[in-house]
Amino acid sequence: MEFSYAAVEAAREVVRRYLPPTPMWSYPVLDRRAGATVLVKHENTQPVGAFKVRGGLTLLASLPDPQRGTVTYSTGNHAQSMAYASRVFGAPCTVVMPAAANPGKVAAIEAWGAEVVLTGDDLAAAEAHAVKLAEQTGARLVSPGDTPELLAGVGTVYQEILEARPDLDAIVVPIGSGSGAAAATVVAAVLAPGCAVIGVQSAASPAAHDAWREKTLVTRPNRTRVEGLATGRAFALPQHHLRDLADFRLVTDDQIAAAQRVLARDAHTLAEGAGAAALAAVLTDPDRFAGRTIAVVCTGGNASPAELADLAT
Repeated sequence: MEFSYAAVEAAREVVRRYLPPTPMWSYPVLDRRAGATVLVKHENTQPVGAFKVRGGLTLLASLPDPQRGTVTYSTGNHAQSMAYASRVFGAPCTVVMPAAANPGKVAAIEAWGAEVVLTGDDLAAAEAHAVKLAEQTGARLVSPGDTPELLAGVGTVYQEILEARPDLDAIVVPIGSGSGAAAATVVAAVLAPGCAVIGVQSAASPAAHDAWREKTLVTRPNRTRVEGLATGRAFALPQHHLRDLADFRLVTDDQIAAAQRVLARDAHTLAEGAGAAALAAVLTDPDRFAGRTIAVVCTGGNASPAELADLAT
């Protein structure tokens, strides 16, 4: 499971073949609220509504025999990425999701042509079932965290950010499995060594944070209502690179929901919970970011019906 900046450079050619760069804007009202210059990287504008599509395309492009098919497990955005990329490459894809998965995300995955299997109470149960399916079918099992090609693909987000703004003081990145933040540390080390990469996770599902702090892989209760951050265990490959984070913050689900409302009001942006987590970290620790120029990654816009209803409160 090796991963380096060279892999991100190679992934750039794949991603550019299929996707244009996403916009990155600042908003004066948001800057005033944060007390900082905040650049929002709009990965919510991707065709699947989330940044992970970059990783799916990179992985499928690397497979010697895409027709063998893939099996993966996800709460939604990684699944949509795999479904979208599999459609592009004409490859079969099966996604295992928790039984209570967001119906909108399930519908989107199926619309891209993947088979969805709903089972279990959480992502851990979905993972166990995916492992069995891969063994039975011979399809490739794709871990959402421990797959180097996925990290390489999502690393192109941070290439785009830092090639446009190498002067940034910090990039704030939401963390579920940690693939995005891990890639960010590798890219920043090459393109902008002075830029701090700061991770953010829900305090209700702190597995990656606690693994980073304790320097060992751990499992933790997975109680967050933020689907994109709902991960109950740490992944080895991201954790290897997350040790280079400048900091790792925890925020509450309520603070994330408040940041979703701020993005909708001040930045004209629909964000799912995970997509607002980076801004939540900025808004809850204003002294840390005061007067600085920072990028926050809006990793996705696939808000659930409950999240959409909450935006009006």
